[in-house]
Amino acid sequence: MTSKERVLRALNHKEPDRIPMDFGGTAVTGMHVAIVSALRDRYSLEKRPVKVHEPYQMLGLIEDDLQRALGLDVEGVYAVETMFGFRNENWTPWRLDSGLEVLVSEHFKTTKDANGDTLVYPKSDLSAPPSARLPKDGFFFDTIVRQEPIDDAKLDPADNLEEFGPISDRDLDYFDEATKAAAQTGRAVIATFGGLAFGDIALVPAPFLKYPKGIRDIEEWYISTLTRPSYVHAIFEKQTEIALANLEKIAARVGDRVQAVFVCGTDFGTQQSTFCSADTFRSLYAPYYKRVNAWIHKHTAWKTFKHSCGAVKTLIPAIIEAGFDILNPVQCSAAGMDPAALKAEYGSDLVFWGGGVDTQKTLMFGTPAAVRGEVLSRCEIFGRGGGFIFNAVHNIQANVPIANVTAMFDAFREFHGMR
Repeated sequence: MTSKERVLRALNHKEPDRIPMDFGGTAVTGMHVAIVSALRDRYSLEKRPVKVHEPYQMLGLIEDDLQRALGLDVEGVYAVETMFGFRNENWTPWRLDSGLEVLVSEHFKTTKDANGDTLVYPKSDLSAPPSARLPKDGFFFDTIVRQEPIDDAKLDPADNLEEFGPISDRDLDYFDEATKAAAQTGRAVIATFGGLAFGDIALVPAPFLKYPKGIRDIEEWYISTLTRPSYVHAIFEKQTEIALANLEKIAARVGDRVQAVFVCGTDFGTQQSTFCSADTFRSLYAPYYKRVNAWIHKHTAWKTFKHSCGAVKTLIPAIIEAGFDILNPVQCSAAGMDPAALKAEYGSDLVFWGGGVDTQKTLMFGTPAAVRGEVLSRCEIFGRGGGFIFNAVHNIQANVPIANVTAMFDAFREFHGMR
């Protein structure tokens, strides 16, 4: 069975020859560049700097030789631009504070402040205010909130639509070429048509905008869902109109080269609960999700991917009603997210993409034996009857012991009788 066939069976809730595995297919299923580099050494691959394809989280590109060594089944097609608003091209050397040499886009423009922190700039513009900070000896960037004081009398929904617009011919060409190349690998393709081209139904502090307007503080945004619902609806309505128009153009170009599409990365869960009630989800978010998902399901064979960290079990029925096929990262350490219960209650309706091992505790602080045990258990629970793509719970971070990362892959192979 090919990787693509394996993933398609799992996505259609049928058992493949083995559980499919994804690392690096999306910006929420990857690995820090330091881990990718260590794995290249572990598998005795050609020694060369790893490309940082997602600089916000400092995720490393998992290239074909490492994909084959790990047995990965999914190929990612990423958004046109990074979170900082530039394209990945003309790779150039860059050194982390740890001393690790990596490759970054030539447009990755940074400075150092008096504390030794690294500052990055939107659209590579050093004259603009910095939009994120990598603390000295840190591992990934923290957003610098650049929201101006809010005057509700002057607040305009258009201010929160600066990053959403009709997709350009250049971007369509990019997705056309990228999906062709991805399909030729023989792996299943998951595409992120997000950011400027498609648009998440969520708002972020916009680190890729030079001078963002509107509501750009995450805390203020969540407050606004309660205090400014009309404003939020106006934004969502326009985002959805733009997304549907762009999707029509994208689908016409990429067709059935894509098997899954990243639709939304809004987090709705904390460690213990949710950011909103199921009623609020259904009234405020679901109408727009339904329209996007319905269009995709009517016009393509793509499966739709919903990312949300946290304790979201109470929202899962509404997520299913909204038309999502896939839930990620399946944070089993959060309240109510017991793997066996999730599989029993929702396994016939949702594909669980993730949940293979806990990145908060087990992978970071456990022993290789503990990692092995958890991986074997999760494969047994989630893999039964299909509907499972193996991945960790979110990205693997820089300081995870490499012995635990290799124990994860070894356990996965052990479960399938592979050597």
